[in-house]
Amino acid sequence: MSTTDGPLLGTVAIVGFPNVGKSTLVNRLTESRAAVVHETSGVTRDRKEIVAEWIGKRFLIVDTGGVDVADPSPITRSVGEQAREAVDDADLVLFVVDARTGITPGDEEVAEILRRARKPVLLIANKIDDPTQEALALEFHRLGLGDPFPVSALHGYGTGDLLDEVVERLPGAGRPEIGDDAIRVAILGRPNVGKSSLLNAMIGRERVIVSDVPGTTRDAIDTVFERGDRTFVFVDTAGLRRKRKHRQGIQYYSELRALEAAERADVALVLIDTTEGIVEQDLSVADVARKAQCSTIVVLSKWDETTVGIEDVRPELERRLRQRPPWVAVSAKTGRGIERLLDAIERQFDKHVARVPTAELNRFLAELREAREPPSRNGKRLNLLYAAQVTARPPRFRVSVNDPSLVTRDYGYWIENQLRDRFELEGVPVSIDFVRRS
Repeated sequence: MSTTDGPLLGTVAIVGFPNVGKSTLVNRLTESRAAVVHETSGVTRDRKEIVAEWIGKRFLIVDTGGVDVADPSPITRSVGEQAREAVDDADLVLFVVDARTGITPGDEEVAEILRRARKPVLLIANKIDDPTQEALALEFHRLGLGDPFPVSALHGYGTGDLLDEVVERLPGAGRPEIGDDAIRVAILGRPNVGKSSLLNAMIGRERVIVSDVPGTTRDAIDTVFERGDRTFVFVDTAGLRRKRKHRQGIQYYSELRALEAAERADVALVLIDTTEGIVEQDLSVADVARKAQCSTIVVLSKWDETTVGIEDVRPELERRLRQRPPWVAVSAKTGRGIERLLDAIERQFDKHVARVPTAELNRFLAELREAREPPSRNGKRLNLLYAAQVTARPPRFRVSVNDPSLVTRDYGYWIENQLRDRFELEGVPVSIDFVRRS
């Protein structure tokens, strides 16, 4: 795995009962809004990893779902298991409690879990807004986890002292930070098409909660996975609904995170549930990937459950998706097609970051002039003079011409498609700037 700033100091897991302010504390400590914060209890379900920096030192914070041991529902049990796994992986645990509420039976249960884990723990008494309220923290000594740290995640009181203590307690040799050559992959799709199941199948373990309740994933979760000498960063996202402007509260912010995840990804997997066929919403999701400048792969999921054939799907994909992305049929349940999909992601990333030599581009430009006469207007004909690739990740090309106003929409699309065919850029967002010769 390549690094940017060297190894992180270590990993800090933030745990606690639902709605005590864990995500607000994460956002305060990382100076971000990376965790979804909402007044509804239990918003955070999966664990989410964010790099924090304090006095020039960097470490990993893991935000977890609220641990409610008494709730018998399967999804709450899954949240608890995720939190326990985060604790197992952590060098230091921040156990957050609500100082205004006092000790609850849930706090005692979480404290018992942490005592058994035998990990270093800092007890964080949250919602203490100023020194006059610090006495509220005293009763938490009874949990047997040391002196409570009085803080206000919302207002920032005490968080500087807390960060000093965290940096002091970490081992100083955590995992390396992810480098720029990692393949960032966003997993996109409408709700309940199997995004989390696909992620777990690709990495080979239960990293995100899988449930048949639509809308289980509310945040964009980064998962680092290594395969051979390649590093993948997978982002499993909330389902994208068609009419986002009608969504409010948690759903609105979750979908905003999904869009942000696509914008920082190199490759987008657009999942289509083949048991339901291609629906209009799938095309909207593919359009999100295109607008975010991701190289796209269409993943035909639940292939073990469908009677649809490839020939039923291929013409529709080619007709309706402008970038003409490659597709892979998979079954998360049986594992069919998963290795092929990982190979396809690597190939798509390599195209996404590739550079076409200028000499090859200009030979291609000469062939275009021969293959189709450029458009003209008022007796003046377009002349394609010179081409160069100006950026990669994704590729952007500049074509110098005698007069950019002579480039018609149809001719521009034709050149884009010819470029894709010649340099095998199917599914890659190709941008072409036609500029006047300087």
